[in-house]
Amino acid sequence: MTAKASPKTPRSRRERPAKPALTRQGIIDVALAILRSEGLDRVTMRRIATALDTGPSSLYVYVRNTEDLHAQLLDALLGPVTASRPRAGTWRKRLKALLTSYRDVLFRHPEIARMALSTQPSGPSYLALVDAILTLLSEGGVTARAAAWGLDLLLLYPTAVAVEHTTPKPPSQRAAEFSALATKIATVDAARYPHIARLGAELISGDGPARSDWAFDVLLDGILTATAPKARK
Repeated sequence: MTAKASPKTPRSRRERPAKPALTRQGIIDVALAILRSEGLDRVTMRRIATALDTGPSSLYVYVRNTEDLHAQLLDALLGPVTASRPRAGTWRKRLKALLTSYRDVLFRHPEIARMALSTQPSGPSYLALVDAILTLLSEGGVTARAAAWGLDLLLLYPTAVAVEHTTPKPPSQRAAEFSALATKIATVDAARYPHIARLGAELISGDGPARSDWAFDVLLDGILTATAPKARK
């Protein structure tokens, strides 16, 4: 007869290494890592919970919902923007550099830009950005009302431009589309579209940075000359 095999000694769960405690910052850090490696579509409660070896329901103690999570991601990405803003130069030059840095963050993460259009961010990094913009506008002599209302326009422009790039395209495809547009404008019916025919070359002139710099100047010039709105009758 063969000897009966002795039963395996059960292993206590206490011997397993303890999992690190969940924290809001820890959840955001994991979400950022997923965003950078897999894209925003993969930043879900279930995916984050898997990475943290926990259940999705546990995350809601620290993050209200996916929208709240995405807003926190934006705030984390904006951290370096105000921290590295230029300290030298005219107020206008520094403000345009700050807005360009904000735009560049959204260009790298256009899905986050789309979210920023529908959600009002309010994290510490976003508030620091807002305060920095208002500080520079005040330095430039912009009135309180014009600064407060102009702030929305200054942030909306780079956000909207970034949303346009939500679907990345290969350079070859962008070049082909631009070439097709240029051909269309160059051969437009001048009798039917006289102004397009007259301004054809100007319509497609300038690169992205040049147009962006010009747009910021237009907005700032308008904000500087803006007056308080007249009371409605």
